[in-house]
Amino acid sequence: MPKNNALLPIAEKYFERDPVAATHALEAMGSGDAVEVLKTIPLGMATEAMKHLNDAYAAVLLQKMPRSLFIRIANNLDVRQAANIFYEFPEDMRRDFLELLEERKKREIQELLIYPRESAGQIMTVDFIAFHSDLKVKDTVSKIRYLAQKNSKSSYIYVIDKEGRLIGVLRMRDLLIADGNTLLESIMHRDVFSVNCFLDREQVANEFSKRNYFAIPVVDHEHKLLGVIRAEQMIADVKEEVSEDIQKMFGASGNERAFSPITFSLRTRLPWLHVNLMTAFLAATVVSFFQDLIAQITVLAVYLPVVAGQGGNAGAQSLAVVMRGIVMREIPPARAKQLVLKEAFIGLINGLIIGTITGIIAVLWQGKPFLGLVVGLGMLVNLTVAGFAGALIPLTMKALGRDPAQCSNIILTTITDVMGFLAFLGFATLFRGYLV
Repeated sequence: MPKNNALLPIAEKYFERDPVAATHALEAMGSGDAVEVLKTIPLGMATEAMKHLNDAYAAVLLQKMPRSLFIRIANNLDVRQAANIFYEFPEDMRRDFLELLEERKKREIQELLIYPRESAGQIMTVDFIAFHSDLKVKDTVSKIRYLAQKNSKSSYIYVIDKEGRLIGVLRMRDLLIADGNTLLESIMHRDVFSVNCFLDREQVANEFSKRNYFAIPVVDHEHKLLGVIRAEQMIADVKEEVSEDIQKMFGASGNERAFSPITFSLRTRLPWLHVNLMTAFLAATVVSFFQDLIAQITVLAVYLPVVAGQGGNAGAQSLAVVMRGIVMREIPPARAKQLVLKEAFIGLINGLIIGTITGIIAVLWQGKPFLGLVVGLGMLVNLTVAGFAGALIPLTMKALGRDPAQCSNIILTTITDVMGFLAFLGFATLFRGYLV
């Protein structure tokens, strides 16, 4: 495709009309073909395409580009996105590529790369407006008008001292009604909230949830203004994180897209399918311990998938609620235990209700009261365990520093299957004499 010049106008039209869809199509190609496409389309379109690519895949493409194209695209990328992509490079390659950039772009990216990943300093943008406190109002207004023509996205105007320390914020109303010769320090509001550059992203999100700010300034330990974090960017990051977590929960990679290459999809999915296969055999092993019982009372086999299935669904409900709470930063560590107990209690109530209904159905269907009791008790135990495990697993994974989305669902399925079979068949063994 890319080497055929006749297709160039079509490619340009596609990227011009729907850059997001065009970029997704680009992700479905092999990296070599994708680079060829980026080489043929105009620089502006290529840069726009990079904005919609996954950072890891964008890094792969930049590594395979001719140096001349790399330099042009990298110099036109947003600093924050460029830093995210550079994080994906090996350290030696990162240093080499930085040397190819314009001095200003290189310096700005390096400033972001010094901060830990997922910290306020790493996710901030350096596109903000700040003036020194001794500037006059009339000069400030003139500069704001000039910056507006440059399409600045700043929501607030900050005030700094001679050392660059954040000391205030301006309200547009105060700026417009003030005398032109008034100094900014006379009309600024000194009570300005800020976050430290090393603050974790989750804590930054919590601060946004408590305040209705469009942006929060980021400062260092000396309170020097370094950048800002915008609410819209935080929301976009959370949305992206949620979509990745949904994929991870079911054993797919967070980097996979609808049209990712087949080899990439297989490489990321197969390992988790192998893990799932091993856990399935673990559940099957539990059933094998009771095979003589099942051979004698064959009706038990009918209810095995019922008990296990209900436990899996109940656990998935708890898991979904807790995962959302983790992503939305709604679960402070001090209340984690309370949440686990709450979900276990909900599982207990659900188990009583669903177990009773299932037991009644079993009695009416098979005409055996003790079969209904065994099914009901098995359901009660499994749904209680499911609620408990659905909350505890992701919280434990997070506490251990692991990604709770990546393996919680597989662990949960294993627990609900094993405990469901064990409880149901265990009670069947206990009441064996009444079931024959």
